[in-house]
Amino acid sequence: MSSNFKVWIEIYSKALQRNYRTIRSLLKPKTKLFAVVKSNAYGHGLVAFSKLADRFGVDGFCVDSVVEGVRLREEGITKTILVLGPTFKNLLKDAAKNEITITVSSLDALKELRYSKYHPEFHLKIDTGMHRQGFYTKDLPLMLKTMDFELKANCTGVYTHFASAKDINYPTFTDGQFIEFQKAIKILEKAGLKNLLRHAAATGGTLVNQKYHLDAVRIGIGLYGLWPSTELGIQLSKIKLEPVLSWKTLVSEVKELAPGDFVGYDLIERIGRKTRLAVLPIGYWHGYPRALTSVGEVLVSGKKCRVLGRVSMDMIVVDVTGIPAKRGSIAVLLGKQGAETIDAYRLARKAAEASYYELVTRINPLIERVVK
Repeated sequence: MSSNFKVWIEIYSKALQRNYRTIRSLLKPKTKLFAVVKSNAYGHGLVAFSKLADRFGVDGFCVDSVVEGVRLREEGITKTILVLGPTFKNLLKDAAKNEITITVSSLDALKELRYSKYHPEFHLKIDTGMHRQGFYTKDLPLMLKTMDFELKANCTGVYTHFASAKDINYPTFTDGQFIEFQKAIKILEKAGLKNLLRHAAATGGTLVNQKYHLDAVRIGIGLYGLWPSTELGIQLSKIKLEPVLSWKTLVSEVKELAPGDFVGYDLIERIGRKTRLAVLPIGYWHGYPRALTSVGEVLVSGKKCRVLGRVSMDMIVVDVTGIPAKRGSIAVLLGKQGAETIDAYRLARKAAEASYYELVTRINPLIERVVK
């Protein structure tokens, strides 16, 4: 037994470093690279991942909330931190105190900031077609009338977000968004908001076309070694990204079943042959999808083992017939063991989930992240 935990995540620092260098090599020298570490770093662990990214040279961080930003400040991160999500007036003080840059994406939010006694720096968000957060270009004149001198002084950036940049075969919509963003920038510059940090591209836009890079790019999924879409990964196969995360647990018990025995809740699976099974202390509480009932696979002793029966809250059972598994053997839920690999794409497909983003992000944040 080589772990102090019964379930843990391993974060591979060299894989992250290689991903960072790969993406950095695609950028112009003056283009900044911001690591998107929102939502517990897509399940990879906010603090552990951010400290590594900081060490490797990212220019700043994008988080979901002021709370995440404060946590990074408490852990010694001094670079720019941009909150991508909404910031309500009760958190403006914490943002200002900790020099955290917020996003302002509506007139209501701008008014809250104007009439607050706390004035953190902020970036304006422009809605160019995603239709979530952001000012429409046509509403910018009214927005500018609401800004006083101090607000203009604290406005340090402007950005938008592409809806489908990862679709390399249909650039028309992304190009339209980019053109609309350029129009918005011209309006802001004409009103005196110059030298703003301009950014539009996340991982997809960054990989697809250098014209989207501007002053900075926001790299999330690519730093974690995953592609914005499997199709883009195939089309841009010369670019190599390595998964940073491996998810592991330990075999807690091994037992024999006879033909005709049932496994787990609701008697949904009946054994047809003499079977050796292993119990793993992992379940849907940990983030292992219940949809992997009877179809999921894990690696034990370098072999793929099917999940038997229902995924429970804290346990699953896997078939280890013919495999030398014992109490304390390491089982890999995501990652490599020997010559075999279970990747996030495959696991998400088996769980009938469209998004491997969701799969990794929903890994329970209480699980220990161990940097390797």
